[in-house]
Amino acid sequence: MSLNDAENQSPFKLFNDWFMQAKEQDPEYYNGMTIATISEQTTPDCRVVLLKEFDESGFVFYTNYQSRKGRELAMNPAICANFWWSQFQRQVRIEGTVEKVSEEQSDQYFYSRPEGSQLAAIASSQSQPIDSFDALEARYQSIAEQHKSAPIKRPSHWGGYKITPVRIEFWQGLQHRLHHRLVFHWQNSTWHTQVLQP
Repeated sequence: MSLNDAENQSPFKLFNDWFMQAKEQDPEYYNGMTIATISEQTTPDCRVVLLKEFDESGFVFYTNYQSRKGRELAMNPAICANFWWSQFQRQVRIEGTVEKVSEEQSDQYFYSRPEGSQLAAIASSQSQPIDSFDALEARYQSIAEQHKSAPIKRPSHWGGYKITPVRIEFWQGLQHRLHHRLVFHWQNSTWHTQVLQP
């Protein structure tokens, strides 16, 4: 779907179209998105995470709630996410707030991950200092050894966040930098569109 055809559509339909086209071109990293949070000092902080689920209610990613991003989101749930698909010269910017998904939803995703990834989520105190890479590997091996005879349980500090969007901008790169920008705003329980100059 082109932006010219999208003004009266749901932003999620357009996002799904672009997302699936990106997946065809880059099946490994098509779902990488940069998310920005606000630090305690009110400075921006960003990193790349993987979008794992989305529907008409929002966009879901998973992480350690005690990580830097988790601590920042606990103080301020405002978030911005950005997708960049260079093959198509397309960008999507999503602004909104986050809330944790249910424990059941976090469990479902956690146990779908490879065992090594489950163990890593237990072994890593994300964003906290450690003496060396060797120390991190030793901690992982210790956790793996402990779970040879014990079931793996999702840590309570690991789970999903859902971004509930209030603004979604679609950007289509074109020649002569006369790019197309279409913004969807959520207002009065409906999506409104606006065309922006590049």
